[in-house]
Amino acid sequence: MWLRRDLRLGDLPPLIAAQEAADDVLVCFVVDPRLEKSSGPRRLSFLFDSLRDLDDSLSGRLLVVRGRPEKEIPRLAKAVDATSVHVTEDFSPFGRRRDDAVTEALGDVDLEAEGSPYLVSPGRVTKNDGEPYKVFTPYFNQWREHGWRAPASSSLSTSDTVDPSDITRSGRIKIPAAPVELDHPAGESAATKRWREFVDDDLAGYDSDRDRPDLDASSRMSAYLKFGNIHPRTMAADLGRSKGAKSYLRELAFRDFYAAVLHHWPDSAWHNWNRQFDDIELDTDKDAYRRLDAWKEGRTGFPIVDAGMRQLAESGFMHNRVRMITASFLVKDLHLPWWWGAQWFLEQLTDGDMASNQHGWQWAAGTGTDAAPYFRVFNPETQCKKFDPDGEYVRRWVPEIDTDDYPDPIVDHKAEREEALRRFRQI
Repeated sequence: MWLRRDLRLGDLPPLIAAQEAADDVLVCFVVDPRLEKSSGPRRLSFLFDSLRDLDDSLSGRLLVVRGRPEKEIPRLAKAVDATSVHVTEDFSPFGRRRDDAVTEALGDVDLEAEGSPYLVSPGRVTKNDGEPYKVFTPYFNQWREHGWRAPASSSLSTSDTVDPSDITRSGRIKIPAAPVELDHPAGESAATKRWREFVDDDLAGYDSDRDRPDLDASSRMSAYLKFGNIHPRTMAADLGRSKGAKSYLRELAFRDFYAAVLHHWPDSAWHNWNRQFDDIELDTDKDAYRRLDAWKEGRTGFPIVDAGMRQLAESGFMHNRVRMITASFLVKDLHLPWWWGAQWFLEQLTDGDMASNQHGWQWAAGTGTDAAPYFRVFNPETQCKKFDPDGEYVRRWVPEIDTDDYPDPIVDHKAEREEALRRFRQI
């Protein structure tokens, strides 16, 4: 059982398949140097803490090695005379390339994929002619009609696992220490606990409260989903028919939709999905980098933007409504490339997910599928009054808001909105 973005034992179909294939299962994880290099410190911390939690659940029988999977997985398969290697299917461009390389290197040993990290796997929901959806709402309608399986009843006892210490020259490494301290615990047990808290305390009011960063009513499940500490199927099974439940299910559908978009259009990870906008005028001079730094550091002079950026820098999390506000500000008030902001988010976010992050940014920039119309420009002051009406969120992260130490706005929003519209009209 080769774990990747499925760091749990419950509701794990490939684990069931592995147990059906043999009496003993070697459970392993490969720390890929490429992903170590591209992951921010908080994502690495969440990964390593998740592995520790899983190792505890397996009484120390999780085998962790470091290296390229196309070398390590065949080596381990040979060491235990494995008849098959079982994984959760990965639909990302990087994951598909990696798995193709491992499949080739395994030779006669099968790499068998079962399930995915999504309620509905990319490619399953298409138009009648087989073409992928480009707009969320019709995708969502078809997605609900398609449906998904019930949670899988998987578990694993120590007696059914291969003891890594019995493998000669296994290359086992100690799970690395977390580079930074997280603001919430990682792992399957923590995910289950947090989900139960949200369902009991906040799900009922989710529909009305989800856009309010001052209320802290979001589920905070995104990092657990990113690393597969819990499957969305497990969560969906707890959702009833209340307004809050329906709104939450729609957010899970957005996660599936963006994964499908990346699957069908892999170049959209770092390029405009709508290539019509490739020629838009962007600022990339020295002054642009100065404005980028002010945005990163939360000193733009726009309170809700600064609050969001400081929350991100200090905690590795940002409320979803504020993500949209800060993204709109970067691309439409500062006229900077959306991928500059997307890269910073990936470096800082604990829940940084390539599909959701990149396409969320393109939604804000107006260059993606189902994007916000290019002429929609979030007004930071209006957004602040509407979604942080008492200023509690801003004061929490910008304590100097009412003092002379708080900077003046670095741009005139009204003027920059007109400039953004001028640039869009050019193309």
